[in-house]
Amino acid sequence: MSDWLLGIYDWIVALHVISVIAWMAGMFYLPRLFVYHVAAAPGSETSETFKVMERKLLRIIMNPAMAATWIFGLLALWALPAWFAEGWMHAKLMAVLVLSAMHGVLARWCRAFAEDRNTRSGRFYRMMNEVPTVLLIVIVIMVVVKPF
Repeated sequence: MSDWLLGIYDWIVALHVISVIAWMAGMFYLPRLFVYHVAAAPGSETSETFKVMERKLLRIIMNPAMAATWIFGLLALWALPAWFAEGWMHAKLMAVLVLSAMHGVLARWCRAFAEDRNTRSGRFYRMMNEVPTVLLIVIVIMVVVKPF
């Protein structure tokens, strides 16, 4: 199986990168929507519009992109299993696990907004908007520089 995967390895990596880009776009945008949603009165037309935008971003873009990122990433790792022994890969996988947990947290906050239960401020969401950025920096450095 791994020989077959090696034969299509470039395609797997290309699809992995495309999935990561789509996922990260959503990870950057959803907390920014929350920043603006906080300012809208619950039940207002603006709030209801944000709910639709947030739900569609999460369900149509972010969830499938995260799943594809994991699938193509694991296929790439299966094709080159020796990389799993590398320290940089362990650090990358840990950062991706944290990013996936952040995705889950964003989904929970999205549900809170959908149910008009948000209790956090715009400032809080501005700060949380930086978490995916920091994780992305760590992941890219691990993959490109391979520091250990």
